[in-house]
Order: sequence, then C-alpha cells, then structure tokens
Amino acid sequence: MRTQDRASAAAKKSIAAGPVMGDRLPAPPRERKPALAALAALLVLAGALGATMLVMQAGDRIEAIKITERVPMGGVIPESAMTPVLVADDSSVNYVRWEQRGQLKEELRAATDLVGGTILVGEMLTGEETLPDDEVIIGVSLQPGQFPAGLKAGDTVAAYWVGRERNSGDEETSTQQTVITEEAQVSVVHGGGDSIGNTSLPVTLRVARADAAALTRAASAGEVSLVIIPAAK
Repeated sequence: MRTQDRASAAAKKSIAAGPVMGDRLPAPPRERKPALAALAALLVLAGALGATMLVMQAGDRIEAIKITERVPMGGVIPESAMTPVLVADDSSVNYVRWEQRGQLKEELRAATDLVGGTILVGEMLTGEETLPDDEVIIGVSLQPGQFPAGLKAGDTVAAYWVGRERNSGDEETSTQQTVITEEAQVSVVHGGGDSIGNTSLPVTLRVARADAAALTRAASAGEVSLVIIPAAK
C-alpha cells in the first residue's frame, strides 16, 4: 500500500508542475476579420478593372490630322502641311481624320489662321468664301531666283516688279525693283519651295484688291520676285 501511495503522490506532483519539456502549448484560436478580407478583395478587383480600362483606352485611337506649318485664314491646306497623329477617340471632339485629307484640298478652307502643331477639328474649316471684299486670290508662276528657298503656305511676302524699263525707242535700260505689294499671304505652293533647275514654281497668293492688276500684269511677263517678310503681329 505504501508503494501505491508514493506513485499517486508522484503523479499528482507531476501534474502540478505543468507540462514536461518538449510539449507544445496549445495555440490560441485566430480571430477572423471578414471585413478586411472583403476590402482587400475589392481593392484587387478595382486595380484589375483600372488596368483593363487603361489598356482599352490606349488601344482605342484614331489617326487625326496635325497641321505642321502656318496656314492663313481662307487658304487651302496643302498636304505638305499635314501629318497624321494618333489621338484618343472621343465622340465629343470633331477630329478631322487622316483619311479625310483629300476633301480638305478639294472643298474646304481654313476658317481661321492655323499654326503649326494644331490638331485639326471640323470647326476650324469652312466651305464658304472667307476673303474680305478688299482682297483677292491670284496665281503667279515664278522662275528660280524669283522666290526664296523654303517658300511655303502661310508665309507673308512682299512682291517686287523686277523688269527693265524701256526708253522711247523700246530699248531696255536699267533694271527696276519696284514694290508691287508690301504684304501678301501665300495660300498654296504647288510643288515645293525648293525648285531647282529651270522648273517654274506656281504659287497662289492672297493680296489686296488694289494690288491685283499690277501684280497680275508683272506675273504674266515673268517679272515678279517674292521676298519673305515677318508676319504682322
């Protein structure tokens, strides 16, 4: 009986001393937070939707027309002054699309002065005559040496008569350089402003009506020279 009493006492002592070395303590139950988990899921979903929208918008683009050089009001926009540019398709903006550029040369004119870098929209164009009553559009054909290299639509020029005076016996005397018009606008350069050799350069000018007769007369004789001048500010 004494042996049993000693065994019982030892067992009780072991229980009172706690778990022996090597036993793991029971882990407390984890507290679940469903609200935080739902918020995290929503944030992930919102990020995915945002990335999808950006990709869709980046791909939904059209080719519009950008003006590369100045075009005066009333002037035809030459193809040399147009370049394609990608823009986001927006139904609220009346972009002029690149495939419509042929219509510009045939039917439409600039309703206002256009500067380089402008993205063309329909409101900038008109099919109506935009010249004031005191201006006209005339054409001149220039020979090499009668125009500066790089002449382009939108330039402001002065036109000079460069013919030779004749005396009473119809003999030519000194060359005269008389200003025909101090300010005219180049509407169209047909071809390029860097003509070489003996190639003539047809140019359409917008000039004051009072200067039209003298300019036309000099142009028909091949006695007109153009000089680029700073545009009026």
